[in-house]
Amino acid sequence: MLATADASGKVDAALYARPHFTGPDSVAFIMADRLTHANLQTNPHAVYLFIESGPGYAGKRLYLTKTREEQNDALIQEICRRCNYSLHEGRLTRYVVHFHIDRVLPLLGSGDF
Repeated sequence: MLATADASGKVDAALYARPHFTGPDSVAFIMADRLTHANLQTNPHAVYLFIESGPGYAGKRLYLTKTREEQNDALIQEICRRCNYSLHEGRLTRYVVHFHIDRVLPLLGSGDF
C-alpha cells in the first residue's frame, strides 16, 4: 500500500507491488499517470506499507521522499522483468519514480520517537 497526499493534504492510498530497491536507502516504483503520481507532483512525501508473508502482522513502514522521476520504457522493462507493458503500449504513460527512504518502522508499533 502506497499512501500519498496532495498539496492541500487530501490523502490517497493505492495498492502497489513491492518497490525496486536501487540502493541501501533508495527505492523506485513504476507508476501510471494517475492520482498517486499526480499527488507526488505537489507533495513529494509518501509512506509504503507491506506485510511479510507468514503468521502474524510482521512487516515494515517505509517513509519516503521523492527525489526524481523519469519516463524510460527501457528501464521499466529492465527492472520489471515480470511485467508485460506491451499490453499498455500507447494507452498509459509510465514513470519510474525514485524515492529516498527517510525512515523505516515496523508495521505494528511506533518505534522510538
